Amino acid sequence: MTTPDPSLIGERRQLISLAYRLLGSLADAEDVVQETYARWYAMPDEERQAIEVPAAWLTKVAGRICLDLLGSARARRERYVGEWIPEPLPERTDWITADPADPADRVTLDESLSMAFLVVVESMTPAERVAFILHDVFRYPFAEVAEIVGRTPAACRQLASSARRRITAAQPPETSNAQRAGVVRTFKRAWESQDIAALIGILDPAATLTADGGGLVPAVLEPIRGAAAIARYALELTEMIPALSLAERMVNGRPGLVTEREGRTVAVMAFEVAGDRITNIWAVRNPHKLRAWTPAP
Repeated sequence: MTTPDPSLIGERRQLISLAYRLLGSLADAEDVVQETYARWYAMPDEERQAIEVPAAWLTKVAGRICLDLLGSARARRERYVGEWIPEPLPERTDWITADPADPADRVTLDESLSMAFLVVVESMTPAERVAFILHDVFRYPFAEVAEIVGRTPAACRQLASSARRRITAAQPPETSNAQRAGVVRTFKRAWESQDIAALIGILDPAATLTADGGGLVPAVLEPIRGAAAIARYALELTEMIPALSLAERMVNGRPGLVTEREGRTVAVMAFEVAGDRITNIWAVRNPHKLRAWTPAP
């Protein structure tokens, strides 16, 4: 068995961080990184030693694997039952790294982890996604991005620009995590007290709730739109699934809620907040996407 090169261990975190943002799945990201390292160690020693910057080689290979997966993922998601939402991450995300001396990069990485950001990224073409994430989030020059995407640097610049416009158009007004936490807490308390007026009041009139059950558990198949409709659905859930408990947790770096029953996580909810109201709720119920949220027995 090949002993892992200690100098490359730190790169693994960066590669998972990159692959998760590209694929929206931590499980898939880990598979990508495993395949990347398998290809590295499959090379003869002299070939590995001839690579001047191993980190750049690893990133290039991981990026290409992600690009291939994104093409097949699009076909899989066309057959997916209901809406597909990126896998939510708990606060235990120490593999997400950034240079603490560069606060601008830290903010960018934080923002690129939010569910709102990942949902917009999901609407991009595979090439747009790879060019944008590599350049705008991880600061790779377009010359290197071009080698991964298989297009010219100028074409990659255009891809990233198109993706950037999508992100900008979808960005809500800036809201601090403290403000978001207060709004989510108000929503939680209104839900627990079954106060439909309070629920409607904390939701934007045009708010949207999207659920992801993957066909494995009951979940609405299409987004619910409008504050009143979402409030009614929340109260119906309480009646259909008794003994639900709500816990405030950080979801993808933002305040969210986890619903539990008999000690098991049954849903993870991420929120987008604008001002003092909720504009979007993403509720992940697919048990395959909740493994990190329920401790092993």
